[in-house]
Amino acid sequence: MKPTRDEPPPARAATHADVAAIRRLIDASVRGLSTAHYTERQIDSALQYVFGVDTQLIDDGTYFVIEGDDVLAAAGGWSRRKTLYGGDQFKATSDPLLDPAVDAARIRAFFVHPSWARRGLARRLFEICEHAARREGFRAFELGATLPGVPLYEALGFVAAEPQAAAMPDGEELPLVRMTRPIT
Repeated sequence: MKPTRDEPPPARAATHADVAAIRRLIDASVRGLSTAHYTERQIDSALQYVFGVDTQLIDDGTYFVIEGDDVLAAAGGWSRRKTLYGGDQFKATSDPLLDPAVDAARIRAFFVHPSWARRGLARRLFEICEHAARREGFRAFELGATLPGVPLYEALGFVAAEPQAAAMPDGEELPLVRMTRPIT
């Protein structure tokens, strides 16, 4: 039985069986929570070229999901690999491992279903990620935040390092913010 909205849903490691549900979550999250920050064309383009499932995170066991009611409520993870953002369709090269002694782990692909927004699910996922990255010896995080994600990450102690933009093949650009945070 899945938890109701009155119960805090548990998180679990994502599996390849979750990929279709994660894709639906990404679409609902981006379309439902990004309209104040991005144009419809940017959203459509980003869903085609940038936002998507990164199956390497699932293979690495560093991507987590939270189920609620009849939808996937949230997903997010961390990575010990170089890629800063983007799904499988965005990667053009291999994704080498980072060195925890000198590199920052990545916070990756956090998406919350609009009907579950602002209920602490992303914070819960972040805490799981922080604990795991600390256990592996990482001392800092880095991420490429979407504009609607910036307030969440600031509340989690991240600071903006620099603005960036993901250039997409159709000529659209998706403004992002590279952010960093020590692992405490």
